[in-house]
Amino acid sequence: MKRNATDFLALEMNEIREAGREWIHRTLEGASDTVCKVEGKNVVMLCSNNYLGLSNHPKMKEAAIEAVKTHGVGSGSVRAIAGNMDLHEKWEKRLAKFKEQEAGFITSSGFAANQGVIQQLAPTADDIILSDRLNHGSIIDGVRTTKAKRAVYEHCDMASLEAEISKLAKGDPRRVLVISDGVFSMDGDYAPLDEIYKICEPYSNAIIYIDDAHGDGVLGKNYSGKGLVDHFGLQGKVHIEMGTFSKSFGTMGGSIVGSKELVTWCRNKTRSYLLSGSHPPATAAASIKALDIIENEEPTLVKSLWDKISFFKERIIEMGYNHELTSASGTAIIPIIFGDPHKAKEASNLLYSEYNIFALPILFPMVPRGLDRIRVQMNAALSQEQLEEALRAFEELGNKLKIF
Repeated sequence: MKRNATDFLALEMNEIREAGREWIHRTLEGASDTVCKVEGKNVVMLCSNNYLGLSNHPKMKEAAIEAVKTHGVGSGSVRAIAGNMDLHEKWEKRLAKFKEQEAGFITSSGFAANQGVIQQLAPTADDIILSDRLNHGSIIDGVRTTKAKRAVYEHCDMASLEAEISKLAKGDPRRVLVISDGVFSMDGDYAPLDEIYKICEPYSNAIIYIDDAHGDGVLGKNYSGKGLVDHFGLQGKVHIEMGTFSKSFGTMGGSIVGSKELVTWCRNKTRSYLLSGSHPPATAAASIKALDIIENEEPTLVKSLWDKISFFKERIIEMGYNHELTSASGTAIIPIIFGDPHKAKEASNLLYSEYNIFALPILFPMVPRGLDRIRVQMNAALSQEQLEEALRAFEELGNKLKIF
C-alpha cells in the first residue's frame, strides 16, 4: 500500500495524545471577562492574560466602534506601502510617552516582534546571543533564525551571566545581545534587570533586550503599569524594551520602544513588520484608550490588581499550596504546584465541572517534570466574592487530591 506523504501527521498526533500533551481548546461564547461563558457554562476566569480587565471595558469598546465609523474595519495594506494610518502613528507616539521612551514601534504580535527584531540584531557568526534558560519560546525561535553564536545562562543567575559574557567577550564579537523575559510566564518571577544592566554596562558592544509582555500593565514605580524597565528606573539605559498589547492592555499587537534610531532601524529591517498587514483601526484606537485609562482615567487600576494579587497569593500559601515557586512569584501569575500531571489535569477538570472555575493545567514539557501546575492569573476586575469562591474551591481540591 502506497504511503501518503502526510501520514506522519496522524502518527505524531497519536504520540502527543498518548503522552497526554494534546491541547484541547475550550470555546468562549462571548467576551473575555471575570465571568465568561465557556461551552454553555458560566465560569470565573482565572487563566486569562487580561490582567487589568480591559478587553471588555466599555471605554475600550466605544473607542473601537468610533474608529470603525471613521476608518473602516481594515487598513488595506502593510504600513510601508498603503496601510499606515494616522491611528497607527498616534498609537506609537502614545506608547512612547507612556513608557517614557523616545519612540515606539508596533508589530502584528509579540511573537512577530521577537521573531523579526532578534534576527536582525545579531544576524552574523561574529555576533553572540546570551539568553536566560527560561526565556519564552518566541525568543528561542527568534534566536534560532540567526547565525550568531549562542549561549544560555542559568535562570536569573547573575553569576552565570557574568561568567558567560566575560568568556565570550574575549573573542572580540561584533555585538553581544543579552536577552531576557521581563516576567517569566510560567513562574511569575521577574528578571533582576538592575543587575543585568550592571553586568552589561562595561561592554560597549552589549545590547540589552527585555521581553516585558507580562510586565506591561503590572509592574512599575508607584503602580504605574509601565513595566519592568520603569520598576528599576532604567529608561534610556535598557536598549530594547519589547512588549505586547494582548495581555494587560486588552487588545493585540507587539511593541518595541527605545531610541528614535532604534525605531527607524526596526521599520526598515524587520521583515515580520514589513511583510505583515497593519492592525485594524479599531485595535489601534482601543490600544490608545487603554494607555489613557491606565495613566489618566483610572490611575488606581494597577493598584487594584496588586491588592488582589497579594490577597490571593497570601491565602493560597496559607492553605498549603506553599511551594517555593508560588512564594517566589512577584507578579499577577501565581503558579499552584500539583507536581503530578494527572492531579493537575484532574484539578482543572473538577474546578470547571464542580466549582465553575476556569483555570487550565500547565504540564511537561511546558514546565519541568514534577512541577505540573495550574497557573492562576489575577485580574483587577475580579470581585472579592469571586476570589473567595475560587479560594474555597482550591482548598477543597487540595484536601480531596491530598496535596496537603
